[in-house]
Amino acid sequence: MELILRRPTPDDGPAHAALMSHPEVQPWLLGLPYVSPEAWRQRFSSTPELQSAELVLLALVDGQLVGSAGLHPVGPHPRRRHAMSLGIGVLPQVQGQGVASALMSALLRQADDWLGVLRVELTVFVDNHRAIRLYERFNFAVEGRMRGYALRHGQYVDCLSMARLRPSSPVWPPMDSVGAGGKDTA
Repeated sequence: MELILRRPTPDDGPAHAALMSHPEVQPWLLGLPYVSPEAWRQRFSSTPELQSAELVLLALVDGQLVGSAGLHPVGPHPRRRHAMSLGIGVLPQVQGQGVASALMSALLRQADDWLGVLRVELTVFVDNHRAIRLYERFNFAVEGRMRGYALRHGQYVDCLSMARLRPSSPVWPPMDSVGAGGKDTA
């Protein structure tokens, strides 16, 4: 199995629409079904702002789109700049084969190593046990249960609010590697 993670292109619109509408994927997402391939094509056509912290990654196995995940700013409020939200979807035939873990690792590396994000948040249906176990492996903790949070197949379903706080503070170079005037002597 050759797994490749990459950013989406407009040509990924149809495959991404199929992934997000898959009958065993869509009910676990908070989005609506039947988003058109053209809508995804348009979203993937817009060039992200250079200063945007958003990251969307696609997972391809042997050239086929099998998963998608995104790290998104929680909103424009300045007092919430330290937080981002995470969403993920993976086709059932590759679940348990490391695809979701690879996507999670890549997004959390971006959050920790490049963006200095303190808090990554997500929402998950209470009965999505496989996803909850995945999130717990990546140090997400349940912060609360939201009763009747989302409509799924005509029924209101509870969701869990989960978050992961950055495991360690960013590192400043040790004093012995910095010479006079703050210049690196190595």
